[in-house]
Amino acid sequence: MADELAERMGALFGQHMEAEIAGDLDRTIETMSPHPHLVNVPTMVGGSGREGVRRFYANRLIGQFFPPDVRFTTISRTCSPERLVDEMIIEFTHTHRIDWMLPGVEPTGRRVEVAFVVIVGIEGDKVAYEHIHWDQATVLVQIGLLDPAKLPVVGAGTVAKLRDPSLPDPFFGEA
Repeated sequence: MADELAERMGALFGQHMEAEIAGDLDRTIETMSPHPHLVNVPTMVGGSGREGVRRFYANRLIGQFFPPDVRFTTISRTCSPERLVDEMIIEFTHTHRIDWMLPGVEPTGRRVEVAFVVIVGIEGDKVAYEHIHWDQATVLVQIGLLDPAKLPVVGAGTVAKLRDPSLPDPFFGEA
């Protein structure tokens, strides 16, 4: 039963993501409920209601989703009948503007690896909402906009620790 639920939820979200990645605005909106919302939590960029979400996708995501070399690695997936939660690593080279993630920041050409948590609400067979979380400081360090020298922040090391939890703590040296 749990496998069937995970398969169904994964298929629903997969259709949504495929439409986003393909840049197909109409197909993306078709995968969503009548009153969706989307929030990229670190930047608060998103949309509410069908028109607000459509505007977000049209102006901030389509053509800017991620650079062509993007790679997604799923760490974990948790499902219930109403919700899917994906923990993943997203890697890319910052070769073009990504206004939903880095509003107003011109491309730096730098490599980025960041952990994301995507919480997807499901109503029936449609995506009702997406709440997307990531550590913006991790991204800003990697693209050279934040100096970690005097701050308790890490760049790509956060992803390395997810891949291998036995790595030493960057601040205290303990695993």
